[in-house]
Amino acid sequence: MQISDILKKCDHTLLAQTATWEEIKAVCDDGIKYSVASVCIPAAYVKQAKDYVGEKLKICTVIGFPNGYSTTAAKLFECKDALSNGADEIDTVINIGFLKSQRYDEILFELAELKKACGDKILKVIIETCLLTEEEKIKMCHIVTQSGADYIKTSTGFSSGGATKEDVALFAKHIGNGVRIKAAAGISSLEDAKEFISLGADRLGTSRIVKIAKNLADDGTY
Repeated sequence: MQISDILKKCDHTLLAQTATWEEIKAVCDDGIKYSVASVCIPAAYVKQAKDYVGEKLKICTVIGFPNGYSTTAAKLFECKDALSNGADEIDTVINIGFLKSQRYDEILFELAELKKACGDKILKVIIETCLLTEEEKIKMCHIVTQSGADYIKTSTGFSSGGATKEDVALFAKHIGNGVRIKAAAGISSLEDAKEFISLGADRLGTSRIVKIAKNLADDGTY
């Protein structure tokens, strides 16, 4: 697998609280140059970024992030606002407390409403695997499938752990038809990326692969 193939599966990500427009702009420039799947950026920069890149690059943003315990109404507002500003893809965080309280119907309702709002735009569902039991991860594979969401995603990158190979393999075993997998946080090398993809990940949430590509370009090997 070539690095160009891996880059096409990357959501090149900058979600730091301190992110400035100049930094976001640089991420967008890199996203275009290296033909990534999308750039994942804070919602406050979506309109500015979409105006800047036009149709050259997909813009992804996060809602209910990073804790997931906003109300459904608040998440829907964030989602619709981001879409109206030009977002192409939405990554949302589930209410983890609801999952642990077995309030499955409420989680399903929320995800279905968000997917309805997204229409043909992509919705990815972050379940924050580092906080869940195996049983809870499997349950979320079923709920995400039922909801019609496009992706199940491992992690925010803001909690106690990121994607693991075991979790991606578990997702691949339990998700339904049409649901894809995004592994995020902790992908630090080309070897990591290749292994996650081989296990079933269709997207990678990371900034490391573009950095590796830039270093290879500087060396004349990309």
